[in-house]
Amino acid sequence: MKNLEIDINCDMGESFGQFKIGNDEGIFPHITSCSIACGFHGGDPLTIENTIIGALKNGVNVGAHPSYPDVPGFGRRKMDLQKAELKALIKYQIIAVKGLAECLGAAITYVKPHGALYNSMVINNEETKWVIEGIKEIDNQLMLMGLAGSQVESISKEMNIEFIAEAFADRRYEPDGTLMSRRKKNSIISDPNQAADQVISIIKNNSVESLDGTLVPIKARSICIHGDNPKAVEILTAITIKLAENNIIKKSFASR
Repeated sequence: MKNLEIDINCDMGESFGQFKIGNDEGIFPHITSCSIACGFHGGDPLTIENTIIGALKNGVNVGAHPSYPDVPGFGRRKMDLQKAELKALIKYQIIAVKGLAECLGAAITYVKPHGALYNSMVINNEETKWVIEGIKEIDNQLMLMGLAGSQVESISKEMNIEFIAEAFADRRYEPDGTLMSRRKKNSIISDPNQAADQVISIIKNNSVESLDGTLVPIKARSICIHGDNPKAVEILTAITIKLAENNIIKKSFASR
């Protein structure tokens, strides 16, 4: 029997100038894909460039991680933008990472919206379509990463863009399969073993248990750990151990 495979991704390059976020150097050895901030919630040009260099050094697949223009709120505040503005913002951010990557001999393979934009796309059909249109106007071979089981997947299929279904190691789920709001108590998983167990459940059982005990069906091609989680390296270490114990191979979706 062929071993199970899973992509492990992390949101990275989110430092901005003198403000340092996450431990990218410690994270890189544990992941197979990285979603690099594009400057609108984090990620100044030098940070973006250095993150791409780190990805190349560690053989990690590269994606762009665009957001609403919200550095003070770290991209986690909803913004009501019109179609032309949102598309231009998406294209501007993707092109920044794509251009820097190509200067360094790398290439981006996917786009993963960040924070409030990511969550808004789960419920806003029009916004999802605008984001996809922006991506395809740059490169119709780019893939879109989004919440597993959400409408983003069906819209991606309709618009002929490859969708990477994503689940989370360090976030709790609501019974309807959406992510628990960060404003709610216990929405973030900080215990490495709990996070690793959630990952194994998603991969082997295609499900995760919400806080109220509801079994939520999830089928994912990639598992995310947030780079700004203070326990990210410890969580990824626990995940690496659990994957090995269960004969699950870490492998980027881009290399399959």
